[in-house]
Amino acid sequence: MRLARRLAVVLAIVALLYVIGMALSEGLVEYGQRIVLLAGINVILAVSLNLINGTTGQFSIGHAGFMAVGAYGAAFFGVKLGPAVQGLVGEGALASAVTLNVALLIGALLAGLAGLLVGAPSLRLRGDYLAVVTLGFGEIIRISFNNAEFLGAATGYFGDSPVGLPAYTDFFWVYGWAIAIVVLIRNLTFSQTGRSLSAIREDEIAAEAMATPTTRLKVLAFSLSAASAGIAGGLFAFMQSGIRPEDFRFDKSIDMVVMIIIGGLGSISGAIVGGVFVAVTLELMRDLQQYRLVLYALLLIVIMLVRPQGLLGNRELPALIAARLRRRKVPE
Repeated sequence: MRLARRLAVVLAIVALLYVIGMALSEGLVEYGQRIVLLAGINVILAVSLNLINGTTGQFSIGHAGFMAVGAYGAAFFGVKLGPAVQGLVGEGALASAVTLNVALLIGALLAGLAGLLVGAPSLRLRGDYLAVVTLGFGEIIRISFNNAEFLGAATGYFGDSPVGLPAYTDFFWVYGWAIAIVVLIRNLTFSQTGRSLSAIREDEIAAEAMATPTTRLKVLAFSLSAASAGIAGGLFAFMQSGIRPEDFRFDKSIDMVVMIIIGGLGSISGAIVGGVFVAVTLELMRDLQQYRLVLYALLLIVIMLVRPQGLLGNRELPALIAARLRRRKVPE
């Protein structure tokens, strides 16, 4: 019965995403659809970074590097695998779906391996030292792509077609992957492993004294977070029909940190809210040109003055709603 209920929920979500995607494609102009897709990609980035910075308490500011690995990996293999998949299943929506998801999984695997290579030596560090190391690795990754001739070097990678990468990304796949990653990280956060990660955040020395394998768990969280960022990078690459190294500069990592701080460190719901907030705010301010980032910074300052703990703090939105309803309930 439990399996049947879960299958019914999955089918209902799939149907809902399909209907919403069709409605948005008919009811929104292309620019509005872009904002919606960016919000979904930001949700993946924010929730994945929250696993490191919020749940585990490690300060990483090089997340854009893992997004870049996933983006380039998914774009490159998506272009190369496309003809082979079409030869197996024919042209059409099925071939596009298979190519997109296989490419995303390859990009996630590459990003996860990059996270493992970066995390294994660097996560023995703490605090500011860890932040500097992750920043350095993020820049090394970006500069490496900037000099990779077979990936277009500084010009960027746009595939083998003059029109750019295939437009595989749409509402259904962006939000389907966003929901899957949110569920995965939520289940991890509220599991025994997640409680161990929270113990590392609260007091790493005490966690080690209780025989918690702190380094191994931090590397696990770092690799999973990097793989999730790789998924977001792949979706971003196909949405843009091409990628450049400049898309993954240091300020991209700072945007991700801003997402989780605005929403509330340690809160998955807060990370979702922060990701949507940053995507919508930056895009709606685009017409302001040189004043855009100034007003954006002022808005962030106001939010931090009013809500220094973030919009949701370290609490989850369902728990806040339930508590509010209990307070409003009139006793008999």
